[in-house]
Amino acid sequence: MPRIVADTNIYISALNFAGSADKVLALGRAGLIEICISPAILDEIGGVLARKFRWSATRVREARSAISGFTVAVHPREPVSVILEDEADNRILECALTAGADAIVTGDHHLLQLRHFRGVRITSPREYLDAGGRR
Repeated sequence: MPRIVADTNIYISALNFAGSADKVLALGRAGLIEICISPAILDEIGGVLARKFRWSATRVREARSAISGFTVAVHPREPVSVILEDEADNRILECALTAGADAIVTGDHHLLQLRHFRGVRITSPREYLDAGGRR
């Protein structure tokens, strides 16, 4: 089964706007792909929903619980410091390495500029879906 790491912006976009990001997560909810997540990514999602979108603590807890229900938690042990412009992007790379992910799906330009990282393909949600959403 294909294994991916979805960047924080994929969850935020899916929860607030639907579109391609939600279609990627729907593949995980349907059990067609495995989506891996780390505690750091889950924390960032909660923080962004609360700060930028003014979600209540209850709503953030419910979103975190829903995400945890269809993702696989991994616990990165190897720190990565590749993206200096946005340190949080390195948490995505760490998660992908630990998970043995086939791809990182993101809308973040810092990550997309890399295209690949240690054998992990980095792609946008649209590109991932256009490639069949399975690789």
